[in-house]
Amino acid sequence: MMKRLLTGNEAVAQGAYEAGVTYATAYPGTPSTEILENIATYNEDIIAEWAPNEKVAMENAIGASIAGARALAAMKMVGVNVAADPLFSFAYAGVNGGMVLITADDPSLHSSQNEQDNRQYAKFAKIAMLEPSDSQESKDMLKTAMEISEKFDTPILFRMTTRVCHSKGLVEIGERKEASKKPYAKNLAKYDLIPAVSKKLRAELEGRLHKLAVFADETNLNYFEWNDSKIGIISSGVAYQYAKEVFGDKASYLKLGFTYPLPAKKIREFAAQVETLYIIEELEPYLEEQIRQMGISCIGKEKIPNMYELNPDIVAKALLNEEKPLIQYDTSLVVNRPPVLCAGCPHRGFFYELSKKKNVVMAGDIGCYALGGAEPLNAKDMCICMGAAPSIGHGAQKVFDKFHENMRVISTIGDSTFFHTGINSIMNIAYNRSKTITVILDNRITGMTGHQDHPGTGFTLQGTPTKALAIEGVVKALGIDYVRTVNPLNLRQVRDALDWALALDEPSVIITRWPCVLKKQSPQDKEEFGAYMATCKVDTDECIGCQMCVNTGCPALRFDQETEKAAIDPVQCVGCEVCVQLCPAKAAVKVGE
Repeated sequence: MMKRLLTGNEAVAQGAYEAGVTYATAYPGTPSTEILENIATYNEDIIAEWAPNEKVAMENAIGASIAGARALAAMKMVGVNVAADPLFSFAYAGVNGGMVLITADDPSLHSSQNEQDNRQYAKFAKIAMLEPSDSQESKDMLKTAMEISEKFDTPILFRMTTRVCHSKGLVEIGERKEASKKPYAKNLAKYDLIPAVSKKLRAELEGRLHKLAVFADETNLNYFEWNDSKIGIISSGVAYQYAKEVFGDKASYLKLGFTYPLPAKKIREFAAQVETLYIIEELEPYLEEQIRQMGISCIGKEKIPNMYELNPDIVAKALLNEEKPLIQYDTSLVVNRPPVLCAGCPHRGFFYELSKKKNVVMAGDIGCYALGGAEPLNAKDMCICMGAAPSIGHGAQKVFDKFHENMRVISTIGDSTFFHTGINSIMNIAYNRSKTITVILDNRITGMTGHQDHPGTGFTLQGTPTKALAIEGVVKALGIDYVRTVNPLNLRQVRDALDWALALDEPSVIITRWPCVLKKQSPQDKEEFGAYMATCKVDTDECIGCQMCVNTGCPALRFDQETEKAAIDPVQCVGCEVCVQLCPAKAAVKVGE
């Protein structure tokens, strides 16, 4: 049988193909993004779509399942918060075609605003849960999840983590098993979740959980590995891999792949045959708490941290008090390299001008533009969650106005984020009338997660040309009368637009429209923006060493402390001309098209 080296995300996509999935949907978010991008390559067999947000993605997959097809929705862990409304209700109804919700959790917050353990959602929503620990399991368990979903009439929560999503392993490749579409039949007693129906389904849900609990003890997704009985380890997901690396055959294992409901019988059998029982899991004591409730003594979070990503070194130090020797070096010689906006990023010019405004509170959102709050721009005061900036800005502005404080709120949000949940926020601003200024940073793509299309780009996930929603038209339809679109690399346009909005006593929207510097230009981009890539340089004879160009934070700019002259790296520079506009000595010039 052929094997391929795949990430966990790629393996899930292969599993979806082999399982006969017909419909797959997602909103991009690290570490889940590549799941749908890879599923989209099976375009003859699977309909793959980007949804504007995770709630819509979940609802799309529910509709596909009710229609009789196998379906999945994928998202990062905070996206499940957005999708929770339909998830909890659909748990009552159950499926027709198999339905899997993939949650990609992000321990250590590599690319997230919080660190939450979404295993709790399975228990909370009362649905079955599977947890793969490597790429092969990611493929195999996805296929099994579809079978369990249909057998037990339940949506499945499929919990992955960053390490499983992005690490690679050899995976056996199989053929697609075309799952026959189940017939659709009108069934109000199952899918019409009015109170009278849901009350009956609530009781059925408990019966379903009882059957799943019996299955948990029978399935080979939960299995023993018997070695030395002095130490026993119960683990799941990637934490199982860490445990194996640390203890090897010096411990016995109960490897859990089906983790809600838990296999109580197997857990008790395992615990009775080992002297010391460790629960190794990431993040919260999800397994530990339930095992302790069974009356079983174990060691878990009193030694293993419940925050940040685990690794073998952490496990070894916590449980064995062993530490590997590290190479010693002078840490003072290591240069701090925080993330920065790319050279030529269209957000830089806007944030530079925004940072100069006084008596302004700046509410940011989730995206590349989150870096606008870092040195040297310092153009952000807060960021809570995706789509929140306009809403937060509205609430803050209302309070400032009530107490007659001379403060204005400017909220920044990206184009994909605007379509995600920013539309509702701006609708609220128009409806409840605050003089909040909302800036939609339209870089023509979903930038931070790797250039995925959205309703404003004109293309679907599988490359089909489609209707491109014009942000300006949408904003006006939401009730905003004062709207301007500017080129964010033109500092005068940005400055004039900010001054215009600050002079208004009404809600306003500024749209900064320029492509992400890394975006592959479409024919439409070339027609609208032209061939704008070029290079700039600094004439050292004219440079006066004022460092105004360097204060933009552009990584293509350098300042030599000895010569007190600025320089531009031609490899990184794309000729955005922000530094050219700022240079008082006209030493920075554009030199090539």
